[in-house]
Amino acid sequence: MVESTTIKQKAKPAGSLGAAFEEIESPRLDAPHFEVPKFDIPKIEVPAAVRELAEKGVSQAKESYEKLKTAAEEATDVLETTYANASKGTTEYGLKLIEAARANTDAAFDFTTRLMSVKSFSEMIELSTGHARKQFETLSEQTKELTALAQKVATETSEPIKSGASKMFNKMR
Repeated sequence: MVESTTIKQKAKPAGSLGAAFEEIESPRLDAPHFEVPKFDIPKIEVPAAVRELAEKGVSQAKESYEKLKTAAEEATDVLETTYANASKGTTEYGLKLIEAARANTDAAFDFTTRLMSVKSFSEMIELSTGHARKQFETLSEQTKELTALAQKVATETSEPIKSGASKMFNKMR
């Protein structure tokens, strides 16, 4: 058996940190040691049917993951196309609105300029009636163009969603 050893240090002067400890003992080498018990785990043969079932489950999970991944990528592509179409369409619609506003503003300034040069009340009524008729026709035409453009943008924006959704549902079947 191994004896425990003690290391003696000289006492340090009072007031120092080391004065409180006069000796330091090394760890005891005669402490009992315990071994971890060994358990024998019985070896069980996994039946072939269970192994085959597990392999099928793993392969089906892989297939499902691949289908889901493909569907997610296609959905991302559809959304990118949809946003691009919507952005392009709203820009085109906004430009058309600005064009219409500019034309209407120019017509209003032209009308005001001509109205300042009127010499009689009947001439003013005739000029106002002509301007109102022309503006009504212009506004009707602008409304038709804006409506057609809005329908075109809506169709172009929704088409990738419709076709993408039908493709995804067909693949999932």
